[in-house]
Amino acid sequence: MKVLITGGAGFIGSTVASACRDAGLPVVILDDLSTGRVEFTSGHDFYTGDIADGALIDRIFSDHPDIGVVIHCAARIIVPESVSDPLSYYRNNVSKTVELLDHLIRNHCERFIFSSSASVYASTDDFRVDEATPMAPQSPYARTKMMVELILADTARAHPLRVLSLRYFNPIGADQDLRTGLQIKEPTHALGRMLDCWRDGEVFSVTGTDWPTRDGSGLRDYIHVWDLALAHLRGVQLFDQAVPADDPYQVLNLGTGTGTTVRELVAAFGQAAGPGLRVQEAPRRDGDVAGCYADPGAANERLGWQAELSIEDGIRDAVAWLDRRKDVLGY
Repeated sequence: MKVLITGGAGFIGSTVASACRDAGLPVVILDDLSTGRVEFTSGHDFYTGDIADGALIDRIFSDHPDIGVVIHCAARIIVPESVSDPLSYYRNNVSKTVELLDHLIRNHCERFIFSSSASVYASTDDFRVDEATPMAPQSPYARTKMMVELILADTARAHPLRVLSLRYFNPIGADQDLRTGLQIKEPTHALGRMLDCWRDGEVFSVTGTDWPTRDGSGLRDYIHVWDLALAHLRGVQLFDQAVPADDPYQVLNLGTGTGTTVRELVAAFGQAAGPGLRVQEAPRRDGDVAGCYADPGAANERLGWQAELSIEDGIRDAVAWLDRRKDVLGY
């Protein structure tokens, strides 16, 4: 059985591809390379193009009739950008996914894993969320994830397509063999900005210090990208068990089960990467929320998966990738 990964030349998708290949599962990657890197497709069958291109999807399935699972990682993901340019997010993340689903159903795809987000959840008093927590996304990006989930749930009830939606926050780190890592030159997420500021001698801004958290800074569930990749792999391996035919739409949280504030991430950065990061306080950004952390109990039970790597592991691997990135990507 082969695995088709949309967005497989990006940070998360490429790491999932490596985990699948390490487990003996051949991978086919579809990516338009708008943010992904062709270097990350090495060793996999690769198609350049758009997920909404029906002729291309038909060709992929004709070339690879043994594709048994599709993992959908292709999406635009930057929250402030989604606030300033919402239509592009609805077009790319929602409309094109609808087109993709049409093409997959036509090609008799029956297993679909969706890379979703814990940002779909409503705020809770203790910041902990489980799969039963109501959805109340606070940015256009998060709303695109919720919309796609609703579409997938309806589609799974109407067609022979079973769906596993995996909700998670804030991947950090890199492939542990440094085959791939964060490819964006100017990242906007907290650890990426810390790395750039630390390397360049700039000041890192803690955006928002008046949130109702234990130290006023935003709280997130920072999970190592390799742990995420292994969870996707378990989803492939145990798909039929996790998503039975009589209940064809399932949701699982992926997380460490522990919330970490931005100030705590700064402290962990100092422990793992060494001194030198200068820090200042700054106002909240558009689309920011206080945050939450995911209860991963259901994924532990149903996939036999739990996060094994620490935040310090993620920081060390991200630093190692920063040193390796120029050799792989040229910058």
